[in-house]
Formats: sequence, C-alpha cells, structure tokens
Amino acid sequence: MLPLMHDFTDETVLVFGGGPVGARKARRFDREADVIVVSPDFADRGFGDAERVRAAPDAAAAADWIGRTRPALVVAATDDAALNEAIADAARDQGALVNRTDVDGDREMGSVVVPATVRDGPVTVAVATGGTSPALSKHLRERFETEFAGVGELAAVTGELRTELKARGVSPTERRDAIRAAVRSRRVWKALDSPGGNTRQVVTDVIDEHTGDLS
Repeated sequence: MLPLMHDFTDETVLVFGGGPVGARKARRFDREADVIVVSPDFADRGFGDAERVRAAPDAAAAADWIGRTRPALVVAATDDAALNEAIADAARDQGALVNRTDVDGDREMGSVVVPATVRDGPVTVAVATGGTSPALSKHLRERFETEFAGVGELAAVTGELRTELKARGVSPTERRDAIRAAVRSRRVWKALDSPGGNTRQVVTDVIDEHTGDLS
C-alpha cells in the first residue's frame, strides 16, 4: 500500500460500530472531519466530538447511510464480518474509501489502513504494519515521540530560514546544502534536547557557516 496524506477538512467520516475499535477510530478523525458513528450500542468510552446515531443497520440500510452522508471515508468496525463486507462493498460502489477493521494483510481496492500517527507542529510521522501488528505500530510511535521530541520546532525554524535564504538570492543548491547541514547537525539536536537551548540561533549559526551571515 502507498502512504498518502489526505485532507479531511469539511469531509465526513462514517463509522459503523460503537465498540472500542469504533470509538478509537472516531477519536482519531474527529479533529479533522465531521464524524458520524452508527451503532445499536456504544462502548463506555469517549467518541470525541463524533455524532452518535443509535441504529442497527443491515446491508441495505448501511448503503443508504453512505448515500445520504456522502463520506470521504467509511469505517467498517462492527463485530459482524458479513456486515463489514457489505459496508465495504457499498462504500466502494459509492466512491468512498473504506477502512475495514477486521481484516489484516492484503486488502481490496480502495482500502485504507489508518496508521499510528505522531504530530509535532508541521511534522507528521505515520507508522503502519499493514494491520498485522498494531502493537508494533504503537511501540514505534512511542519511540518516535520520545527520541525526536522538538522536530516540529526544527521544521518551523528551518522553513523560515529557508525562506530568508531565498529572499537573499542564495542559490537553490546552497539553500539545500545549508538546510541539510542544519537538520543533520549534532549541535542543533543537542539544542532541541536542552531547555532554553535557543534552537533558532544554533540553526542560524550552522547555516551561516555554509552561506555567510544570516543574522
């Protein structure tokens, strides 16, 4: 499967299933999309800001829900494999992406795997194992959070300085080499790890060594 980023602004994510998995999926998307969860029962846990609809749709009713809400993504998270398959078929028939939570490994056309995700400012890192080992995905996500804390600040600083270099007329090759040196610099990473490390100044110093005074 090819990883892509998808903007869910003003989109709908339709979740079938109100168990722990459905709740987790609802929480995962409710910051980016309008989420609707359809289920006869709901787990005693948070669903974020998702709209919960108490209903027990069969295959035909599920297809009707998809047609009426026109979701960008349909999550089939019920405990009925046959119903999940019917939901997935209806989603594909109506042009929606589908995340079927009871399937591991190989998936059908139009399927989506929701990765373990870390966000730090403008940086997003996603880890997926094709659904085969959610525990490993979670472990890798936690390691990234610990080992690369502060990368959002580094991305923001180098982005700003890259713009300044461009405004000064620094050539694309020189800009690329200077920014590459900064993000690979041990001094920069040490500053990120140190409270009050003044990351921007350290990055600026490293860039200055490659391009001249940016201060």
